[in-house]
Amino acid sequence: MTASTTYVGLLRGINVGKAKRVPMAELKALVESLGYTDVKTLLNSGNVVFRGPTGNPAAAARRIEAALPDAFGFSAKLTVLDASQWAELLADNPLLDRVSDPSRFLVAVWRNATARAGVEKLASQDWSPDLFAAGRHAGYLSCTEGILASKTAVALDKALRDEVTTRNWATVLKIGAMLEAAKN
Repeated sequence: MTASTTYVGLLRGINVGKAKRVPMAELKALVESLGYTDVKTLLNSGNVVFRGPTGNPAAAARRIEAALPDAFGFSAKLTVLDASQWAELLADNPLLDRVSDPSRFLVAVWRNATARAGVEKLASQDWSPDLFAAGRHAGYLSCTEGILASKTAVALDKALRDEVTTRNWATVLKIGAMLEAAKN
């Protein structure tokens, strides 16, 4: 029997406006068709939790990404972390005690070492009144005046585009709860 691991997949840039529409039931079916099991989606923004062979999360991301154009008619970037990396992402949050509104607090998960370096470079700058810090798997961004008004969020998107994907803290916690439930 092959050892398996629970993974979190985060699609970037889907279901925003009318372009790149992906129904979550169809995303679930696609991931299952690739042989992954215990597939569950969260919200309508491309969050998927699934089990697969223990190994490299980036390999799972590449495999699912490769199937997207045939299934949906477009490509999208997918960032995948395993459950232990997600637990580290939750534990690493250096801004948690300084954030009062989770809807204005973003976690920017990077895809590779180049994106990590970009996040770390941005996080080293002063973005007042926003707060920005880096952890082991993501950047943590508190958008004090709102996400759309955040110069930090704009700079992050401009610098790294598809190499990071963001989720608000409430969604990150919901994914964490899904992973806890998957243990049982």
